[in-house]
Amino acid sequence: SLVARMTLKAGKITSLAESIRAIADMEDPISHTLKKTEVAKDLVFEKMYCPLGVLLIIFESRPDALVQIAALAIRSGNGLLLKGGKEAMRSNTILHKVITSVIPDVVGKKLIGLVKSKDEIADLLKLDDVIDLVIPRGSNRLVSQIKAQTKIPVLGHADGICHVYIDKSADMDMAKRIVLDAKVDYPAACNAMETLLVHKDLNKTEGLDDLLMELAKEGVVIYGGPVAHDTLKIPKVDSFHHEYSSMACTLEFVDDVQSAIDHINRYGSAHTDCIITTDTKSADTFLQ
Repeated sequence: SLVARMTLKAGKITSLAESIRAIADMEDPISHTLKKTEVAKDLVFEKMYCPLGVLLIIFESRPDALVQIAALAIRSGNGLLLKGGKEAMRSNTILHKVITSVIPDVVGKKLIGLVKSKDEIADLLKLDDVIDLVIPRGSNRLVSQIKAQTKIPVLGHADGICHVYIDKSADMDMAKRIVLDAKVDYPAACNAMETLLVHKDLNKTEGLDDLLMELAKEGVVIYGGPVAHDTLKIPKVDSFHHEYSSMACTLEFVDDVQSAIDHINRYGSAHTDCIITTDTKSADTFLQ
């Protein structure tokens, strides 16, 4: 999975370029007023977008993250310090050079800085009078270490144990498209599907059988929870609390939407979870 995270092929570069153009075409959010309320004579409250300030973003492995983060920082008017993993230093250095080379002089190329040494991080984390927010992107260990070393506010998630729940009312053609995209498109991503929960009434139905067959054709190894293991005779998963970051996932059957929610709350990481259903009540219950 490390090599998959680091690789920048032509298709990924094209996708990154398209994403940057989409961000560039967005309406400028800075100082955009969302709401204005006159609370008293000559006293008006305004709610508006404004930059956070200087961000220190620490990430592992993925050089494409540098491009995405830099584009969002420029558009939102934030200063940026970036520290990527040493395994991708050459890619990060080249991408940083490309990005800063096109920043107008009136803005300044120092808007985005690249931290190249791990030793600098400890000192940067002490600068609570300069840096406004730290965002670590990576493993549980990385996020926990950063939180323990700084007084600066930290925004970060520790794991990416993401779930897709297929409700009994789901359109199975839609479910197949969503699940395949969520697992196969970029299995090393932190928001890739790791656990597939399925309503028990769909067990051994044609729609689910077809979906599982398609996953297998794509090379996805499926491990079963207790019920899925017993009924489908697939390898048993060692733990529901597992992030594969590869072409593998866990499958389990649940009684209803509430059982799916309970499972996600117990074993998930509150990163990205979704429901596939045509039942409005089930959807509303899941979203609450």
